[in-house]
Amino acid sequence: MSRVSTYLNFPRQTEKAFNFYRSVFGGEFVGGIHRLGETPQQKGAAEMADADKNLVMHVALPILGGHMLMGTDAPESMGFEVTFGNNIYLNLEPDTRAETDRLFSLLSAGGVMGTQLQEMFWGDYFGSCTDKFGVQWMFNCSSKI
Repeated sequence: MSRVSTYLNFPRQTEKAFNFYRSVFGGEFVGGIHRLGETPQQKGAAEMADADKNLVMHVALPILGGHMLMGTDAPESMGFEVTFGNNIYLNLEPDTRAETDRLFSLLSAGGVMGTQLQEMFWGDYFGSCTDKFGVQWMFNCSSKI
């Protein structure tokens, strides 16, 4: 079965971010949290630094409507540079306004307000925010209840 998921890279804070997302959406990580230290040593590659071995190699959390949120740590010591931009939003479409309010309140806490939740000209309840980890969220609820 085909599906779409969203993959997020964090600079050494994936576990903290995903524990936060799990507190918002509930559920469990699919297959647990896999660590960089579990990866086999690549032939000819330098040995992994001890500080990197406990970082997240992969984590997956089902959120709304079967959508899978996935993530990894991207440490500079392994050649990564994470740059958060304004080109990606996760768009949530909850079934009720109460659920929209709940999710918006939790995800915007400690972050930056984009558009306060409000009735929009297209008839839906809409808002946006950037959470405390720099991830941008949009909310669009078509329900009137």
